[in-house]
Amino acid sequence: MIKQILNKLPRKPSSKSSQPDGGKNNDTAFPSINPGVNTNPKSTSSSGKPSNSSSSRSINGTLTPNTTKKQPGAYEQLPSFRDVPTSEKHNLFIKKLNMCCVVFDFTDPSKNLKEKDIKRQTLLELVDYVSSVPSKFNELTMQEITKMISSNLFRSLPSNHDSKLPDVYDPEDDEPNMEPSWPHLQIVYEFLLRFIASSETDAKIAKRYIDHSFVLKLLDLFDSEDQREREYLKTILHRIYGKFMVHRPFIRKAINNIFFQFIFETEKHNGIAELLEILGSIINGFALPLKEEHKLFLMRALIPLHKPKCLSMYHQQLSYCVTQFVEKDFKLADIVIRGLVKYWPVTNSSKEVMFLSELEEVLESTQVAEFQKCMVPLFRQIGRCLNSQHFQVAERALFLWNNDHIRNLITQNRKVILPIIFPALEKNTRGHWNQAVQSLTLNVRKIFSDIDQTLFDECLNTYQEDEIKQKENNEKRESNWMQMETDADSNSNESRFASSVGVSS
Repeated sequence: MIKQILNKLPRKPSSKSSQPDGGKNNDTAFPSINPGVNTNPKSTSSSGKPSNSSSSRSINGTLTPNTTKKQPGAYEQLPSFRDVPTSEKHNLFIKKLNMCCVVFDFTDPSKNLKEKDIKRQTLLELVDYVSSVPSKFNELTMQEITKMISSNLFRSLPSNHDSKLPDVYDPEDDEPNMEPSWPHLQIVYEFLLRFIASSETDAKIAKRYIDHSFVLKLLDLFDSEDQREREYLKTILHRIYGKFMVHRPFIRKAINNIFFQFIFETEKHNGIAELLEILGSIINGFALPLKEEHKLFLMRALIPLHKPKCLSMYHQQLSYCVTQFVEKDFKLADIVIRGLVKYWPVTNSSKEVMFLSELEEVLESTQVAEFQKCMVPLFRQIGRCLNSQHFQVAERALFLWNNDHIRNLITQNRKVILPIIFPALEKNTRGHWNQAVQSLTLNVRKIFSDIDQTLFDECLNTYQEDEIKQKENNEKRESNWMQMETDADSNSNESRFASSVGVSS
């Protein structure tokens, strides 16, 4: 009876039967690492579906202690490609890709030193292999490649501006967070770049894995504070745009959405300059005539990008993009100039100098007909700049007359422009505190007087008459105030007298 009870108890499995392959595990040098491991909890497969083949999970792109404990000594180096026959190189390539799907914790420099070095050496071998692969990448290989790339690159980014108000956030003053895992990330980025650029990568097959989901996650990484990472991303996204024509409209739309969120919601993003640099190259390749979609992008995204306070971080790239549009279609000059006037800064002198520099570049490509449409609001704004107490703003505005094309546009339309800016010129010559500004103003006055002395004298007479009228109005206003004060004093005396009479009676 006791024997029957013992037979019913579950038996402890033997060491041989515990392995699903009957104890044979000689086909890999890291038996306890799952080939389908995905250590990023938010990463997805290249098809856009979540990958759940991994029993281990990671936090912020780092290997959790649990995963490390389950595989002690399992992360061992595989043989080099030089040490295996040609027929085995493809299988070894897949094994190395799976091996590199494990992501280590770089927040502790003393942790997993041997494993980190093994992975770095393996990644370097993969970069060399993908650069010299003798045949086309098949679909299975592309799937494994994108899985390894996704496991390493796609992660949540640490941010030092989430808790800051837009008024406090200043990317120029804040110290950027350098990515601690860069020793591995750099090689993965290099691998991805060479994979995309490789002639053995068939775009028709690769587009199934480097898909919209993959591109969106790459774009999310542009908010990284590490400039080294953003430089790689810029190059890679540009290569993707060039190789995968089917993705081009989607990439433009996704970048557009990033700009909208930055302009109208957060005013915080680290990669606007790099995205604009990519767009500068894209815009340069636009066919003529420009599509309506591209013109809307200029009006709805690029022009409003002049609004944020941190314009200095990306103004050079933005100015290039805007100028490219005007050079391709001169009729857009009116839209651009009116947009600049709309977003012209009021209290930020450094931004005003940037606006004036960009304005000069746009005006160089502006034709007479487009100039005449916007010259009135434009020179009202320039007149305010001429009278700026910040000498760099006034000086930069006066430098516009040094440009031959702009000077010709102004002289051709002097009958409209001179009456607008003459008061500003006269105020500068009479009382601006900066000697250089006064000297430049005298030069501009001389240009107008030499071209059309009659018009200049008319403007001078009008200004003097307006001065007399303004002086009379000021005197009249002052006398009215004095009269009101006198009336108020007499009314208060009468009320005090009436109240005293009432008390005595």
